[in-house]
Amino acid sequence: MHVYHLVVGPLQVNCFVLACDATKQAVVVDPGGNPEAIRRVLNTRGLALVAIVATHAHFDHVLAVDALREGSDVPFYLHPADEPVLAAQREVVQRWLGFDPGPMPRVDAWLDPAKPFRFGQVTLEIAHTPGHSPGSVTLIHREGRQAWVGDLVFAGSVGRTDLPGGDYATLLRSIQEVILPLPDDMQLLPGHGPFTTVGTERHTNPFLAEAAALP
Repeated sequence: MHVYHLVVGPLQVNCFVLACDATKQAVVVDPGGNPEAIRRVLNTRGLALVAIVATHAHFDHVLAVDALREGSDVPFYLHPADEPVLAAQREVVQRWLGFDPGPMPRVDAWLDPAKPFRFGQVTLEIAHTPGHSPGSVTLIHREGRQAWVGDLVFAGSVGRTDLPGGDYATLLRSIQEVILPLPDDMQLLPGHGPFTTVGTERHTNPFLAEAAALP
């Protein structure tokens, strides 16, 4: 699998194009803006977009969903616990950024942690990792030693929990149950900022130390 990275939207979100080498099918993760740039990656690499996935429903991760799939039936996937979060994002954008983004994208299918997410010959594990939002998920590609963690964990920090639906204790529990068991060489690709590894964060991130100490 090839992974293409773009920084998009007003809040500088890490957006990823995941491409199956064998079939040229692609999934876009967290398209928070700049749909033309994302589409350019797809077109120049000869990739067929087959799905769009959001690690969570905050506006900065979903604003380009509809523009990206315009004129097609590409499905948009989200965890069902973030449905009310998504419903509130139009008002949040108006309040925070001062413009009306229009209706939020329609969700076509719900991410289910009990079912691996497959496209082409690629299999991703879906782990429910609430805390930053109720429906936050982590996408894990064991073969590639990569995990897309959304705004759960950052290099040296963690996601904020003061937004509606956020909860700090829940976030720490998600880290304890999902992130800490991963191998040290697993790359963490967060929703903002630089990439890191489980090992680096295990040894330097005080929030992971706090999560590790939970009973």
